[in-house]
Amino acid sequence: MSRSGGRILRRTITRNGRRLWPGTALIGVHQACEAAIPILIGVIVDSAVTPGDGTALALWVGALGLLFVVLTTAYRFGARQLMKAIAEEAHALRVEVSAKILHPRGARTDFRAGDLLTVSTSDADNTSYLLDYVPRIAGAVVATAISAVTLLLISVPLGLAVLVATPLVLVVLQVSSPLITKRVADQQEQAGRATSLATDLVTGLRPLRGIGAQEAAAERYRAVSRRSLAATLRAARTQGGYLAASTVLSTLLACGIAVLAGWFALTGRITVGQFITVIGSAQFLVEPFGLLAIVPGWIAEARASANRVAQVTDAGLILPEGASAPAAERCELRLSDVRHGPLAGLDLHVAPGELVGVVTRRPADAEALVRLLTLPAGYEGAVLLGGVPLEDIDRDHARRLLLVEPHHADLFTGTLAANIAVHDDGRPLSEALGAAAADEVVDTHPDGLEAPVAERGSSLSGGQRQRVALARALLARPPVLVLHDPTTAVDAVTEHAIAQGIRALRHGPDSSFATVVITSSPALLAATDRVVVLGDGVVTAEGPHADLGASDDSYRRLVLR
Repeated sequence: MSRSGGRILRRTITRNGRRLWPGTALIGVHQACEAAIPILIGVIVDSAVTPGDGTALALWVGALGLLFVVLTTAYRFGARQLMKAIAEEAHALRVEVSAKILHPRGARTDFRAGDLLTVSTSDADNTSYLLDYVPRIAGAVVATAISAVTLLLISVPLGLAVLVATPLVLVVLQVSSPLITKRVADQQEQAGRATSLATDLVTGLRPLRGIGAQEAAAERYRAVSRRSLAATLRAARTQGGYLAASTVLSTLLACGIAVLAGWFALTGRITVGQFITVIGSAQFLVEPFGLLAIVPGWIAEARASANRVAQVTDAGLILPEGASAPAAERCELRLSDVRHGPLAGLDLHVAPGELVGVVTRRPADAEALVRLLTLPAGYEGAVLLGGVPLEDIDRDHARRLLLVEPHHADLFTGTLAANIAVHDDGRPLSEALGAAAADEVVDTHPDGLEAPVAERGSSLSGGQRQRVALARALLARPPVLVLHDPTTAVDAVTEHAIAQGIRALRHGPDSSFATVVITSSPALLAATDRVVVLGDGVVTAEGPHADLGASDDSYRRLVLR
């Protein structure tokens, strides 16, 4: 077991002890009662049925009924405690994984989005199921012990058969545990890759259609999906073989005990009641034997999931802890000789009060610039905010000073108001709504700002989602705001209104706000103070939109439509 995964499993047990141990004790009581049923039936046969004592029969049947009451009650309250513990642990693990994924300084992990989704859902659940396995194991041990002691008291050879054969069966089955762990881990990894690729392809479907790459993307997904299917089948075959072997061995053991008991009854070495007890116990033991045999497979799956959870929660952070704090009132953004991905020596300066448009000849340049300003790591050169390296600024403070609104902005389940006023600092929404033309979105719903928003904003059109996300960014009023293609899904009239709204809201006569709009929209670029054109990762042209449109043929081809 990986040390980190083992630590996660141990912590799962220790921090849920308040519910786990009482629940385990009650499940143990339940299993003890289950094991006592064939014993009590055998006693009834020898003490009441064989001598024909009606009074004794009535008393023993009452005792049997009381046993069933205790059995049912113990299971009900034990299962309740354990289900609460499992649900709380799964929630705690999801919160921990999500907190690391969303850490402002960035988690250093090789997992892609689909992998992280799998870790925060399936793997967190599988790890929490350990709290179900512990009481099951304890209950099975209690039941096996009671049955073994009973068989020893009835007949030493029968008891020894149980005590010797059970560990042998478990040792034989334990041999396959490492293989199960390996194949389950591979299955989870391949499934995460398939989910991640599917997410990427669905998100980028429109650009893929635009360049005619649907078939290539589909073939790539088919290959990943086939690998995921093969890994799933390998894991299923291994687990199926393990289950079959455990079932066969457990059943053979129980049948052997029953046959031996029958021989003893025929030779007069045990009574009829004892024979019934032995047969009932042997049949009952199939369940705890089977459970003890299959538990290593369950533990292996929980172990594999815990390892993946630990890979995320123990991941280091990309950015160092920032300490510098530039002035919040007037912040300039300056990139000097920046090399990052396709950016090959980019120089860009945005002064306080400026509204600057950025046009890129290659979409990759825009993506790289947005990615760098969101998480300043893995680059050469200098990225300064207010004269301070961006990576040296405390991340919470940096995000208040510099807000990067990506092209694919996310909306969340809730209401329009909750998606826009995320900081709930009491600022009036009307100006931001008007500037983003999101007031029209609000007006189209009878509930206004309280109109419901489905997960990822699926209840809104693409243009409506963009306007709501833009209103959220404008309401935050950061000193430096970077917008990436904020109006690709709105019509030309609305786009013009948004351009004028951004200009009016953030760039009045005495404004110190800086705004960068990465776009090819002529309406937005016309509202800027100047436009910077990037080609091959560097600045190739710069000037007012009107001047570039009049003098630069390549610029006209990029933006005029």
